[in-house]
Amino acid sequence: MKVIDKIREAAVCADGEGAGSGKVVFSFEFFPPKTEDGVDNLFERMDRMVAHNPNFCDITWGAGGSTADLTLDIANKMQNMICVETMMHLTCTNMPVEKIDHALTTIKSNGIQNVLALRGDPPHGQDKFVQVEGGFACALDLVKHIRAKYGDYFGITVAGYPEAHPDVIGPDGMATLEAYQNDLAYLKRKVDAGADLIVTQLFYDTDIFLKFVNDCRQIGISCPIVPGIMPINNYKGFLRMTGFCKTKIPPEIMAALEPIKDNEEAVRNYGIHLGTEMCKKILANGIRTLHLYTLNMEKSALAILMNLGLIEETKVSRSLPWRRPTNVFRVKEDVRPIFWANRPKSYITRTMGWEHYPRGRWSDSQSPSYGALTDYQFMRPRARDKKLKEEWTVPLSGIEDVCEQFKKLCLGKLRSSPWSELDGLQPETRIINEHLGKINLKGFLTINSQPAVNAERSDSPSVGK
Repeated sequence: MKVIDKIREAAVCADGEGAGSGKVVFSFEFFPPKTEDGVDNLFERMDRMVAHNPNFCDITWGAGGSTADLTLDIANKMQNMICVETMMHLTCTNMPVEKIDHALTTIKSNGIQNVLALRGDPPHGQDKFVQVEGGFACALDLVKHIRAKYGDYFGITVAGYPEAHPDVIGPDGMATLEAYQNDLAYLKRKVDAGADLIVTQLFYDTDIFLKFVNDCRQIGISCPIVPGIMPINNYKGFLRMTGFCKTKIPPEIMAALEPIKDNEEAVRNYGIHLGTEMCKKILANGIRTLHLYTLNMEKSALAILMNLGLIEETKVSRSLPWRRPTNVFRVKEDVRPIFWANRPKSYITRTMGWEHYPRGRWSDSQSPSYGALTDYQFMRPRARDKKLKEEWTVPLSGIEDVCEQFKKLCLGKLRSSPWSELDGLQPETRIINEHLGKINLKGFLTINSQPAVNAERSDSPSVGK
């Protein structure tokens, strides 16, 4: 689904009132890590954050296409394994049109419908952006190309700069009025060319952002403008990022940070407080969307959302035992084979080719349409692997030891199971735990059990759906 459509849906209340009174939605940005362990960690973190139902998540494109293959792979898994609406950044840096089309065709085939079209930063080691031969000079050219070649399939997002693009900000940290107005006019050209949505560069002066939104409306830009919020997690990192982006830092922020700059926890706590207050002011002015630049860290972003009352740690729930698909080709599906109940992330990816096989969708687990049975392990958290090894790699002297191990699982003394990704047994199983323990001691080893239930209410905390 296009992000713009999701935002428009949220903007209308149940009572039919218009924009400004609808549901507040939020989104997260991530970047491709440099190592395999980093990628594993990112997916673990992303999975926890997506449990809070963000409107979408986006993944950045490395400078000069340096992470192109990894970005494409992560975007695919975000959409089809994490099952979150995914937006992929795409830049012009070092990207001839063939590479751009390869990226767009790839994400389209994976059911991704959202692109953030950017010019991109100068290639590594250069001070200025240089148009590559056979490529595009700016984001406007990229937007035009996407619309001309792919029609309305993609939802296109573009960047907005509340303080003007860093290229036109002078040594004094300010853009001239003429440069600012030219930047606004260029932004309108991107929207007129087919962009649906604007996400802003990071800022720390909320008044500058609100003025920017008003200035956009004055020149006829009517699409949603999403504020980009970057929580302060680290003092040196904050200075580095704001210096690179030429972002204005209000003096009161520097005054608050200076005494605590060497205390990382204090800096993070201040960043959460500042981010919360910025968002409160933005929401009070009728903006109902927030985009959090996470820098691949979860605590500050989630803390801000909790402070705003937008999420509750104790109320992470799903209407089904799995996340609904976000793949545009599969989004209407609400049925899965029963043996997938405990594999909530991998189903869409593993069944991408099921229509190539007769009765592929409804065959049993031996069908080639389901791929290798180890595919889902890509998403298995490493912490779970460690727990499995601790609890199940134990000395066994006979069948009695095997039975004893299974009894421990049934009685809740083991928290991991090699046959399920979930943590421990499900609540309904507690009804028959003692019986299961006795059965397993007799040599009937159970790995999937369900109590008989008759006439229980659907809102039952243990067996309700």
